[in-house]
Formats: sequence, structure tokens, C-alpha cells
Amino acid sequence: MGLWKLLRGVRQLELHRLILVLIFFCLLSMAFLAYYISNSPKIKEAPPLPFSECGGVVAAGDGVQRAPLFLPPFSGRLRTVKPVDNSRTEPVVLVFVESIYSQLGQEIVAILESSRFRCRTEIAPSKGDMPTLMERDRGRYALVIYENILKYVNLDAWNRDLLDKYCSEFSVGIIGFFKANENSLLSAQLKGFPLFLHSNLGLRDYRINPAAPLLYITKPNEVEQGPLPGDDWTVFQSNHSTYEPVLLASTKSSEALAHLGPHRALHATVIQDLGLHDGIQRVLFGNNLSFWLHKLIFVDAIAYLTGKRLCLSLERHILVDVDDIFVGKEGTRMKVSDVKALLNTQSKLRTLVPNFTFNLGFSGKFYYSGTEEEDEGDDMLLQHKEEFWWFPHMWSHMQPHLFHNVSVLSEQMRLNKLFAQEHGIPTDMGYAVSPHHSGVYPVHSQLYEAWKSIWGIKVTSTEEYPHLRPARHRRGYIHNGIKVLPRQTCGLFTHTIFYNEYPGGSRELDKSIRGGELFLTVLLNPISIFMTHLSNYGNDRLGLYTFESLVKFVQCWTNLRLQTLPPLQLAEKYFQIFPEERDPLWQNPCHDKRHKDIWSKEKTCDRLPKFLVVGPQKTGTTALHLLLTLHPAIISSFPSPVTFEEVQFFNGPNYHNGIDWYMDFFPFPSNVSTDFMFEKSANYFDTELVPKRAAALVPRAKIIAVLINPVDRAYSWYQHQRAHQDPAAINYTFHQVVTAGPSSSKELLVLQSRCLKPGEYATHLERWLVHFQSRQLYVVDGSLLRSNPALVMEGIQRFLGVTPIFNYTQALMFDESKGFWCQRMEGGRPKCLGKSKGRKYLEMAPETRAFLMEYYREHNLELLRLLNRLGQTLPSWLREELQSSSWS
Repeated sequence: MGLWKLLRGVRQLELHRLILVLIFFCLLSMAFLAYYISNSPKIKEAPPLPFSECGGVVAAGDGVQRAPLFLPPFSGRLRTVKPVDNSRTEPVVLVFVESIYSQLGQEIVAILESSRFRCRTEIAPSKGDMPTLMERDRGRYALVIYENILKYVNLDAWNRDLLDKYCSEFSVGIIGFFKANENSLLSAQLKGFPLFLHSNLGLRDYRINPAAPLLYITKPNEVEQGPLPGDDWTVFQSNHSTYEPVLLASTKSSEALAHLGPHRALHATVIQDLGLHDGIQRVLFGNNLSFWLHKLIFVDAIAYLTGKRLCLSLERHILVDVDDIFVGKEGTRMKVSDVKALLNTQSKLRTLVPNFTFNLGFSGKFYYSGTEEEDEGDDMLLQHKEEFWWFPHMWSHMQPHLFHNVSVLSEQMRLNKLFAQEHGIPTDMGYAVSPHHSGVYPVHSQLYEAWKSIWGIKVTSTEEYPHLRPARHRRGYIHNGIKVLPRQTCGLFTHTIFYNEYPGGSRELDKSIRGGELFLTVLLNPISIFMTHLSNYGNDRLGLYTFESLVKFVQCWTNLRLQTLPPLQLAEKYFQIFPEERDPLWQNPCHDKRHKDIWSKEKTCDRLPKFLVVGPQKTGTTALHLLLTLHPAIISSFPSPVTFEEVQFFNGPNYHNGIDWYMDFFPFPSNVSTDFMFEKSANYFDTELVPKRAAALVPRAKIIAVLINPVDRAYSWYQHQRAHQDPAAINYTFHQVVTAGPSSSKELLVLQSRCLKPGEYATHLERWLVHFQSRQLYVVDGSLLRSNPALVMEGIQRFLGVTPIFNYTQALMFDESKGFWCQRMEGGRPKCLGKSKGRKYLEMAPETRAFLMEYYREHNLELLRLLNRLGQTLPSWLREELQSSSWS
């Protein structure tokens, strides 16, 4: 019995040990499995296949590919469509929106801006609110768009008649949208038109009518199969010959309204009014722009209704950059199979896009820094190096703005160039891209210099000019001989490497390709440089999937002709299309967080002026400059060896030197809040580009203008030019200059313009007020500045908000010999301006003064009205002019 108990105890002990061993084994297995999963290559599905043929558009929830259906041509009676000729209008679109916040209104403006079409947005008018449509004998708008067409048809009789007469006389078309809501009538006639609307319908199988005259970019006959999103669609019905369907669909179910015909009958959701009813051509949409095909038709409608004045050509150039070709963590880089797929896709795309070539950017330091398989992929890329285009990053992928020595940047570039030469990578493309766009914009001048000296770079690209968002505002420019092109994102980033893990789901990527953001980028930009990354071509190869699918989708649905050019040729093409973008518009880097992050920490926006003295010339600005510098808290720009106390940055070639050059004219302020730095350049006042440029760089700056009688200013300029031996001023009297006719010599007309035009004060001040608020502008009475400078300076100090208030009465004294006020020096001695200032001239001939008083009569009246509107005091000379004439 005791033996049996002993044996049973041993068995229980062994059982316990066995259980413990099993538990330990399970834990060990789980730990091993977790380690294996976390450190092994990810098990994933095969990379997604790009879209196949044109009919392969999969409807939501359908799950199958459908063959395309082709719409039979409409067999209606022959109609003569009046050709569109609105050449007597400005190429501007007038957009009536429901509110500044309405989504459709914003989408309309976004498409116009993306296409670089000028537009003016107005809240849809009520009675008496129609904006001015004509200026002299020209129309101000080439196209009118109504976010809500009911706002147009329900205009009061006066405004409706006014708009319709304008549209008829100037051949201006109208685009309108009707978006049904829960309060919309199911069926109604559009007021004043032989057209019925049937609303709140569910539709499916969208078809393009090949007979629609407006089709240009849109390829006819295609069908978008499956249900259309939402049940708030409107269809149009009419027997009048003026209406041609553009897009048609059938109802979703047999519950369609009986008067709409059979369940599968086709109903027009977008129609074109050919103008046979009332002489005005229109395009009406039975929904908004949310559905992608409406955006495509909308672009065609703009082109058609403006006689292709607001229209891009069918040519589209695309360049696909693959950044960081050797940069990437293990497990995300390209293997041999990925390189083969890259070559294979490039070959297929070349059959669709002439000259298509992937453009590979490299940082040589990271070559051979992956797994063994990935290093073999690096080798294969170099074995096929002649198949691709290549461009350099930095050797170690560094950000150039962090380095302020050109020699350091140059050394990094030399290392990368040496790597390229050792491996036979072409080095003559003349194109480079900076890591993270650092140093391109905002400009880091050292980068541009190093690029030119080491690589001979002539072209680069960035997504940062003028700002990253909105992308539709990205533009190009030329700086220091390097053409900078806008770069576009395509929804692929370093972390987007798996199809099923795409942010928001794979449907978001497909949506972008199939009529979404990526498709619109190609549609609305004649030249697109797309940024992708190495990791987008390994793993699920989303880069290959995206661009092969995009190209096929574009060619299925549009008549666009895609092609690829090398970067240098692409840059030439870009600035041929957009020559107005050659000159940059420098922004303030401190007003954009992204820009500040990629701007040198050694630079500061505190070295920009707080106010500008803008002129005009010969009104006393030099005297004002001297008076301002007497104030202990006001600091002038450093003198220029060429233009003396004037920087002349915003108005001429100095602007192309960039803001680094400009800031070097200002010291580092000792106290940012109390120091007031300024610059004076008298030719800023009447130079057309200056207000826009100044507002971009120093939008909060205050503006001071000095005005004297424009008659006296004109005479003073003439005498100034005589003193500087201007041949026209020497050879002609002042009266001959100001009265010269248009057939006079060029030299005489140039002098006449510089005498007369700056004195058209109201015109120039209005231009400044487009870009600066009225509270930022201060007009100085030049006559009072001469006679009582202390009083004028008191007003300027209050305007600037500078402290402490400086006592100019004590600082100035009147010089009897000079005839004006000068600085009081120690011992009571005066310090006056040089001999060239305050010259005495012969009296102006009375007939010349009378001529000029009449010339400036209307301009001075405009100035009177403007200063009254601004609440500013009238200059004494202007009051005298008004009193000495019959003006009222």
C-alpha cells in the first residue's frame, strides 16, 4: 500500500513536470513565431494589376470588368450652330456663386485657377446688383457661370434683360448647374425656356453623346457603367431643336417616372443649348461637379463657349521622377524582379507615351546599403543605366539650406559626381532635385552657385513655389540662370508601398487615378513633373500600377496626346507656354511654416523693412529720407554704391538678385519691436509691378507717398534731366516735351512719359490699394513738408506708431540761403542737402502751366475723391488748385 502511494506521487510529479514543460514549449514557440513575423519579409499578395482596356471600368460594388458600350449617333435634323466669336471681350470668367463658402463655387474657381484662366467671383445678385459688364466698347467677361442656374432664370426683368443683351451682343455663353435637394419639385419647367427638369432621380450607366458639338478633350462613345453616386440627379427633357444632349444615363430602377419613358431609356443629365431659342449658347448640368466626368465636360464647355480662347491645347507632357533611387531602409528597396518590372512597364508606356522614360535621382553614398537581394537590384539598375534618365541629389541626401559655405556644398556634389563617373551614370542632363526641396525655394543662393559650378545645372523643380498648397497655385520661375519648374505629387510617398494599406484604402488611390486628383492634374496642366520615390517601385510597385493605369485611363476617356521630354527641353516648353512666369514673385519665408523650416537659420525676416517711402520722384523724398533718419528708432537701409540712398529692389533688375541680396541692405535690428527699418526708392510709386512685389515680401509694411502739384513735379523732372544732359531735354523746350504728339521721336516720348505719367497720382495710388489696405497708406503733402517739416513729421510718427515721439522742431532750422529747412548741428550750424536739391528754375511759361493744369484736371479730381474716400487730409496744393479753378 505504501509502495502504491509512492508510485502515484511520482506519477503526479512527472505529470506536473510534463505540463510545465509543455507550457514552456508553447511560450517559446510563440516568442519564436513573433520574432520570425516581425523580422521576416512581409507576406503580401501579388502587386495589383494596372487597368486593362478602356471598357475595364469597374462599377462600385460590381467586382467585374465590363466591355465598353457604344452609343449610336443621334439622328436629329441638321442644325446650324452660330460660331462663337467673343473676341470683343476680355478673357475673364464671371462666376456667380451662392456664397464664398459654397463647395461647388470653390470647385468651379479651383478648375479655372488650375487652368490659369482669370476669373471674378460675385455673390449671385439680387435686384440691382449686376456688376458692370462693359468698359467702353469691350465686354469685361468672355463667359458667365452660375453655380445655381435658378439664380439666373429668376433674375428680375431689368437685370435679366441686361445680362441677356450683353451675352447676345458679345457672343458670351452661360454655364449653369442645378443641384436638386429635398425641396426641389420632382418635375418643373425651367422659367422662360422650353425645357423641363425632372429631379431627385437615381441614375446609372453614363454615356457620352458623340454628336455633342462641345466635345474637345472628352473622347466620345465611352460609357461609365454602374450606378451613379446619389439619388439627387436631374435630367432634362425638351422637344426644341436648340438642345443637344451631352451626357445621358438611364434610371436605376423601374420606379422611374412614367413620363420619362421606359426604364432603360436614355435621359440627358448635361445638355448644350445651341442658341437657336434666344441667340445665347449655354451648357446646363443636372448635378454639381462631384462626379469626375462632369469636370471633364465642364472644361470642354469653357473651351467651346469661349471659342477656345480659354482652352489648353491637347498636348500634355509628363515626367516621372523617381527620387532617392539608392536611399531607403532594408525591406523597402528594389530587387532584381522590381527592376525588371520597371523596365517592362517603361517599354509598355513608350508605346502609349512617346519617349517615356523614368528619371532616376541618386545619392551615391547609399548605393549597396540594402539586403543582398536589394543590392543585386542596385546592380541591375546600373547594368541598364542607359535605359533611364538620371539626375543628382546630394551625395549624403543632406539638406543644402543647413550649409552656408559654397565649398562644403560643392564637395558633397563632387562626391556624387565622382560616384556617377565611376559607375557610368550620365552626368549631362542639366537637371537636379534638392532633398526635401531644401534651398530651391526659399532660395539658398549657395545651392544655386554650387549646382552651376559642379553639375552645370540649368533646370530643377520644386513643389514649394509659391506654396505647397493649394497645388493648383504652383508655378515656375527663373533664378540665377536656373529654370525652376513646378513639381506635382501623385499620392505616392515613401510610406505608401502596399496597395491594401494605402491611406484611406486602395479605393482612394484608384479614385485619384480614375477621374480624381491625379487625373485632374494631367487634365489641367500642360506640363506635369511627378514626384515618386524608390519605395514606390519595390514592394507592391504602386508607382508602376499608378502611372500605367493613369495613362490608360487618360487615353480611354480623352483626346489628350501624352508625351515625355527630357528636363531641359521640358523647361523650354514650359516657359514658352507660360512666359509670364519667368520672373519670380518673392514671398516672405516667415509667413509659411514649411518655408521657414527649409530656410537657413542664419537668416531672419527681421531684416526686412517695416515701411517704404515710394516716391514719386522729384517730390521731396530725399528730404524726407534725411528727416526720417534723424529719429533714433528709425533705421534706413544701407546706401548703394550705384543708386546711393535708394535700394531700387522691387522695380528693376535688382529684384532678380533675390531676397538675400535685399536683406543685406539692412542691419540686424537691436530691438525688433521698437526698431523701424525702412527704405526709400522714389521710382516705386508709378512702376506697375512694384505694389504686387512689395506686398508679397512685406505685406504688413506701411507705405508713404509724397505728393506735390503734378505740374511742378513734371517741370522739376524736366529740369533734372537737363542737368543730367538728357538729349531730349537739351534739344526741346518743356512746352514742346509735354505737348509732343504720338508721332514724335521715341526719345522725346520717353521723356514726356516720365514727366507726365508719375503725376497721375490717383491711378498709381489705386494700384497700391489693390495690394495694401488703406490703413497702410499715408499721403504726405509735399508742399507742407517743405514749409513746415516738423508738423509733417509729427503726423508720420503717429502713422508709423514709432516711439518715442521725436521733437523735429528742435532738430531742424531754416536756412535762409538755401530757402528750406536743414538739420541743426552742434553750435547751431545747418546741415543741408547737396547742391542738386532745391534748385531754382526759370518760371514755367504760363501757357505751359495752363496746358498742364488742364491735363491733370481729371486726375486731380480723381485724387480728391480718393483721398476723401480714404479719410486723408487734402494736400494744400490740391486745395489751392481747386480754389483757383472752377472745379467743384
